[in-house]
Amino acid sequence: MPLDESYLGRVLPPSPPYEVGREKVREFATAIGETDPVCHEVDAARAAGHPDLVAPPSFPVVFTMPRIEAFLRDPGFGWRFEGTVHGGQSIEFDRPIHAGDQIVTVLEVKALTTRAGTHMLTLRCECADQAGEPVCATEALLLSQADPAPAP
Repeated sequence: MPLDESYLGRVLPPSPPYEVGREKVREFATAIGETDPVCHEVDAARAAGHPDLVAPPSFPVVFTMPRIEAFLRDPGFGWRFEGTVHGGQSIEFDRPIHAGDQIVTVLEVKALTTRAGTHMLTLRCECADQAGEPVCATEALLLSQADPAPAP
């Protein structure tokens, strides 16, 4: 199925707010081996000048990847989700993410090309807090086979 190239430049409506919970921050930090006390202990985070626990820098995947997956599974877009390969990721911060933040994500289709039988898609997520202030932006490069080989 060909991709609907009219999606290029499309900006999706904002996500519902994602509330960053203390236990989510701690669990994520533990899962990736982050031992900094500001990610685990409220007193340590406050002593360092933060309002609450600080999420590790890769934490935005927790709330951006579900948005990205929902977009990729939109049958109107035509992406072959099975076999998707994550080709690259970047995250830019305006400020740290803290427990208690309510993050809203806006997804934009930044680039869409097909070369040598491979679709290459760049999605940008702009993330803002409950006051509408920017928190971070992510970009993900995703690859998928354009025309899968027929099953034997």
